[in-house]
Amino acid sequence: MRTAYSVETVRAAERELMARLPEGALMQRAAAGLAAACADVLGRVYGSRVVLLVGSGDNGGDALYAGARLARRGAGVRAVLLAPGRAHAGGLAALRRAGGSVVEAGAGAGASVVRLVEQADLVVDGIVGIGGKGGLREEAVPLAEAARRGRGAVVAVDLPSGVDADTGEVRGAAVRADVTVTFGAYKPGLLIDPAREYAGVVRFVDIGLELGLGGAGAAQAEALQHADVARLLPVPAAESDKYRRGVVGIAAGSARYPGAAVLAVAGALRGGAGAVRYVGPAGGAVLARHPETLVSERGPAQAGRVQAWVVGPGAGDDAATVAEALAADVPVLIDADGLRLAEVGAVRGRGARGVPTLMTPHAGEAAALLGVEREVVEAGRLAAARELAGRYGAAVLLKGSTTVVAEAGGGGAVRVNPTGTPWLATAGSGDVLSGLGGSLLAAGLSAVDAGSVAAYLHGLAGRFAAEGAPVSAEDVAGRIPEAWRSVVRAPAVRG
Repeated sequence: MRTAYSVETVRAAERELMARLPEGALMQRAAAGLAAACADVLGRVYGSRVVLLVGSGDNGGDALYAGARLARRGAGVRAVLLAPGRAHAGGLAALRRAGGSVVEAGAGAGASVVRLVEQADLVVDGIVGIGGKGGLREEAVPLAEAARRGRGAVVAVDLPSGVDADTGEVRGAAVRADVTVTFGAYKPGLLIDPAREYAGVVRFVDIGLELGLGGAGAAQAEALQHADVARLLPVPAAESDKYRRGVVGIAAGSARYPGAAVLAVAGALRGGAGAVRYVGPAGGAVLARHPETLVSERGPAQAGRVQAWVVGPGAGDDAATVAEALAADVPVLIDADGLRLAEVGAVRGRGARGVPTLMTPHAGEAAALLGVEREVVEAGRLAAARELAGRYGAAVLLKGSTTVVAEAGGGGAVRVNPTGTPWLATAGSGDVLSGLGGSLLAAGLSAVDAGSVAAYLHGLAGRFAAEGAPVSAEDVAGRIPEAWRSVVRAPAVRG
């Protein structure tokens, strides 16, 4: 599992480690890892042209020491100093000893400096460290733009300058990196959009920080990997029957939207529960496509035994069915129309009774529930998911370019889904996800685990179905078994 920590936690761990190491040793570790990553990106170091964008903090020092290592291997290295009087003195001296040169950008980047950046084979972004807030300062913007349109790759030191390490927000101009080399710990902004988009490929360098000991050092975000998902997947035992494996109820669809019911059932049938029970007006359409479904004409309260309910996809204005499902003493996944129809008090009451609830809004639905514009949610996905989870006392799976899952109440580490493809932004895809998540709830997973695993498998299925081309929601549902097998069969990775 990839775990990401706040700036405060990382800084505290760095101070503790530096107290035990010779002066400058920690920066040298970081610089060595950065230089190795830069060499990999270049392929051929000797004769290459490298430009360092150097600010006043330790990130600038990392860049300067890494540049010195590249210069000793034959690269032509030039450092552009954005704060000449405050650049890291030791790093500057090391670069000059290795044969590198320095250009002072001063109050602004002149045409010659911009051309230097544009013509480099590699640009190293050491402008602002992980403690930076807001976008780039005015004098750095032309350099970031030159790096973006230039011929060379851009490598960010620890985090692209201009993005928020703790939240993933981008509140102004920022560097767009091809590769980000991060030290000691992942930062939430490297996992969560919109900042994740600016980071490119993230390369982790272990510098010996001790993290994850609980309390103030607890992770703020985490991303499951194949092995984590494999451990969570429900596996039937020899004595299992369809009821022991769990029955998921689907209360979805309407005369206007029967397809939502069909797609939610499709996802549920592939999600690990032993049986799927459907209630609603689309029973005929469901049976025509999925004859193994148990169809009832009664509402959730009289439909028969279930271990979890999915309510809301395509439900229209059927508030009574939503309320009936929420009154059940089993886990409930609320999606689509159900989110609009669910009363806050009813959802919070379930939490007070110790009954899990998982809400699965997209950004527009989350914005409506929070009373803000959609852009606010998309710009601050971490904060939005936590606020919803706190307001409703329910786990929240916020769908989007980065799908995040917050636990009920909004505390703890937020799960960040690393799989998916933009092709999943298609009608009905969310219905498949809701059915899949509900089935995992019925099979016994917690709300956060069910949401995280469903998002992971759904994202993989979308990748497999798309392969670079448009897909339908039905295509995605059909590839869920392949995604499941790929997770189970993946070789174990140590470390």
